[in-house]
Amino acid sequence: MMRCEDGVVFLRDVRLYAFHGVLPQERRVGGWFLVSLRVHYYNVMKACSSDDVDDTLNYAVLLDIVRREMQQPSSLLEHVAGRIARSVFDRYPDADSVDVTLTKENPPMGGSLQGAGVELHLINDKTRG
Repeated sequence: MMRCEDGVVFLRDVRLYAFHGVLPQERRVGGWFLVSLRVHYYNVMKACSSDDVDDTLNYAVLLDIVRREMQQPSSLLEHVAGRIARSVFDRYPDADSVDVTLTKENPPMGGSLQGAGVELHLINDKTRG
């Protein structure tokens, strides 16, 4: 018999062009962003047994959520990452937590770096509602 303590469905380094940033130029010109998403859920054993996509967190649906939220400009990457997590919890209320990493490639900071961004670990408060 098997037991699973945690399951994760993930998207790694989704590259999208978007218009996030505090500076007016960032909001006007835009730039490239990388989004990684990890959605934790305890009930993974159902999908392990059934082989049915309806028994898991569909990563194609997660990609649609990321694309939709990235299209809406924001000043802060924390705001975008929070919207992504909220949308995941709205779509998958049984998800336990979400890790979102949002990286702005080539940020306008006058330095040589691969990117700057935020990482959030958000827990689904299933008692709300």
